[in-house]
Amino acid sequence: MFDSPFSNYIVLTRNKTNESIKLDQRRVKLRENKNGLMALSYIGPLFEIMDLEDFFDDMISSEKLSMDISETGEFRVSFRGIIDGKGKNFPQNLDHKIILLQEPTCLDERVNIQETGFSKFKLKNEVSE
Repeated sequence: MFDSPFSNYIVLTRNKTNESIKLDQRRVKLRENKNGLMALSYIGPLFEIMDLEDFFDDMISSEKLSMDISETGEFRVSFRGIIDGKGKNFPQNLDHKIILLQEPTCLDERVNIQETGFSKFKLKNEVSE
């Protein structure tokens, strides 16, 4: 293996209590849709899954977390839930959980305005030159 300046962990930290959990990236598959909903699919040993369930046990939906992937910098997410994963063809000592997180979206419409004019479509009530 080569030396990397990045860590092999995803760290989730509760903003209220500063409690955190480290997830090994080799066991995580991360998916995100266009609305910012992320699914962290985690397959790991039962004792790690139990720690994961304990970490999220008393967490309410929409509670704020900080997420740091490979020590590249924290960003805020909201907890949406934890569910059992499908595909129970794993050995007895492994389990599958899916953690649902939501990235905050920018509600300022000015951010989404296209200023360079690549589109032939115009906004309503806009006079073309």
